[in-house]
Amino acid sequence: MMFQKICIYGAGSIGGWIGARLAHQPGVELSVVSRGETLAALKTSGLRLHMAGVLTSHSALAASSHPADLGVQDLVIVAVKAPSLADVAAHIAPLLGPNTVVLTAMNGVPWWFLQGFGGVHANTPLSSVDPQGRIAKSISAEHLVGCVVHASCSLRSPAEVQHHFGNGLIIGEPSGLVSERVQALHAMLQNAGFDTTLSAHIQKDIWYKLWGNMTINPVSALTGATTDKILNDPLVLKFISQVMLEAKSIGAAIGIPIDQNPEDRHAVTRKLGAFKSSMLQDVEAKRAVELDALVGAVRELGQITGVATPFTDALYGLARLRMQELGLYPTA
Repeated sequence: MMFQKICIYGAGSIGGWIGARLAHQPGVELSVVSRGETLAALKTSGLRLHMAGVLTSHSALAASSHPADLGVQDLVIVAVKAPSLADVAAHIAPLLGPNTVVLTAMNGVPWWFLQGFGGVHANTPLSSVDPQGRIAKSISAEHLVGCVVHASCSLRSPAEVQHHFGNGLIIGEPSGLVSERVQALHAMLQNAGFDTTLSAHIQKDIWYKLWGNMTINPVSALTGATTDKILNDPLVLKFISQVMLEAKSIGAAIGIPIDQNPEDRHAVTRKLGAFKSSMLQDVEAKRAVELDALVGAVRELGQITGVATPFTDALYGLARLRMQELGLYPTA
């Protein structure tokens, strides 16, 4: 088995959902890096998942706030919010051996997005999501496999996950190579019950998911509105469509064109019904928000490619100011 020792770095809703399902696979030795109330809950009650009306629990896991306690892993699944990534990078080294795979199951534009990709813009660092390049130095490119999550989960309590809908994972090497390790990872995730797609262009999958999230998330965080109310307001809908058109132009400039109009994506979002975006959930829980990964990085990519982004700039500025006032985003 290629992936026996598996560590979840960040047992929040998505990390807990993935970890709880992998934990029951034969031969898997699951560990978790966590802290505070989540760590205490893992040690007393294990990792719990409510899915399709069934509660599953896994207590046979190692949990610590110190990665050195867990040792080198075959697979590390990084499932933290983007603002926590710098801290992960500073402490992840004890988990990494020469063949360790790091699967980034996160929202937004990852720090490695342009590594070996983007045409003339390839290998341009993204300071919006990796200031000073510290993350890239700590988690080198050869470890990385990208992951796009299409699922909605929340926490009932620390280390207790409620799955709402969606079961999709898209994975792929940043290089597009269909490697032996990514094929093995694909097979393992499928065996664990995930609807897993192996992508030859993971950046495109990241960008398409971002295309909707980069507007719905900050607008919901600004207004407190659920997705149905956002989509039913014609003025707001027109504004977010303009932001999406800017992102569409940026995507075309780096080799990931989107062959849809904003209205096509709105129709997909409408089918999901009324729900609170992940950023709105973070605001209500008084957690740091992923504004840079979802909007700031798009704005930076506009500057890199020479695509004007006046609507994206407005959204970023308004959301940044609101989050600063709430103490959920650093001030300058």
